[in-house]
Amino acid sequence: MEISLGVLPLNRLLKLYGEVLDELLRRNICRSTNNPVADLAELQVIEALDLKRAPKSTKGFDAIDSDGQRYEIKSRRITSHNRSRMLSAIRDCETRHFDYLAGVLFREDFSFDKACLVPFEVVHRRSTYRQHVNAHIFQLKNDLWATPGVRDISSQIASVLVRLDAMSSEARAVSA
Repeated sequence: MEISLGVLPLNRLLKLYGEVLDELLRRNICRSTNNPVADLAELQVIEALDLKRAPKSTKGFDAIDSDGQRYEIKSRRITSHNRSRMLSAIRDCETRHFDYLAGVLFREDFSFDKACLVPFEVVHRRSTYRQHVNAHIFQLKNDLWATPGVRDISSQIASVLVRLDAMSSEARAVSA
């Protein structure tokens, strides 16, 4: 069933968006009904790297590995209206709340583009402190993937997406 979004009134579009977010929450794809990009990236990185999710209120990192290494997971959806690769602010960067930053890029249609794992030292060196937001700003520029110490994790993320799609297909088949 295809929906023609162009003919829907604003209140119906917003209601539909809310229903989609609720369904993503129900399927445990997202942890909240906020913008799904961050939750989707977090789930993919945690699954791909076999990490343990940190509690929601944990300051400065989102997951931890079996060796105790902490991972901050950030993402960006690139659109025709906004091509920026700037991630959300990194607060208190100097205190080194994380050991690695996992950066995930999405295309405009929410499909996965690419991802990398960046050591804290590289994040700190390549980020810019912005006083007006009291935080460091980091960008997932193309040359980052060639930086020593940075690991491309795109294939691991892509394999998680295949698994998640298969699980969704199985769930739809069972409920049919």
